[in-house]
Amino acid sequence: MFLRSESFDEYIRSYKVVTVLIAINLFFFVWTGMFTFLGGAEIRALGIGNNFFIAAGEWWRIITPIFLHGGLMHVAFNSFALFLFGPALERMLGGPKFLFVYLGTGIFANIVYFFLGSPMVSHLGASGAVFGLFGMYVYMVLMRKDLISSMNSQMITVIVVIGVIMTFVNPGINIIAHIFGLIAGALIAPVVLSGVRYTDQFVSRSVHDPDEIGFDPDRWRKKEARKKKRWFYIGGAFLAMVTFFFLVDLLLLP
Repeated sequence: MFLRSESFDEYIRSYKVVTVLIAINLFFFVWTGMFTFLGGAEIRALGIGNNFFIAAGEWWRIITPIFLHGGLMHVAFNSFALFLFGPALERMLGGPKFLFVYLGTGIFANIVYFFLGSPMVSHLGASGAVFGLFGMYVYMVLMRKDLISSMNSQMITVIVVIGVIMTFVNPGINIIAHIFGLIAGALIAPVVLSGVRYTDQFVSRSVHDPDEIGFDPDRWRKKEARKKKRWFYIGGAFLAMVTFFFLVDLLLLP
């Protein structure tokens, strides 16, 4: 369930939403961290979460911090957690519902931080959304044992416990976002998992490529077409995010 055995190409084709989310995290981390002279500094300043500016009407700061990160270890942890724990949920729920859970729990965590957190402390990162996924698994461990094996239950329990402990031990962690992201995931789980039944497709395994069976003179053309389509979707996601930031800057900021 959590151990990945797919090739890179199979992973991308099987888990499109997870792949795009990871790519967006890495893209904005590189842009805002290494290309500050090409608008990266402005994007970071415009998108970082800050309760003072949210209260002043900059509502998008509840959403945009999910895609920004403060350092290499920060983006690496969140992206790797998404890489490991996102695929099973995307396969269970389907892409649109998985995206709803990921963004919904992250936004909920930031909304709670707006009401309970300091107005002068800035925050950023996808940790609230990642902990939302952990909350989904916690619900499965406790209430939907039919969807998760005992071995995977033990694994996710240990990871969540360590994650919660590190939340309180490490300095500079947004404790409110982590905890309420976890709670949001557990609360939304019974709704989105209500119609899900166990199937062996939830188990990680190599995805079979029908183009590699027998001889198909067009198989290379088909593979190239799939690659172009995949990059089209990833590029479209990047363009949408960049357009969003610049429209906010142009239309909403004084």
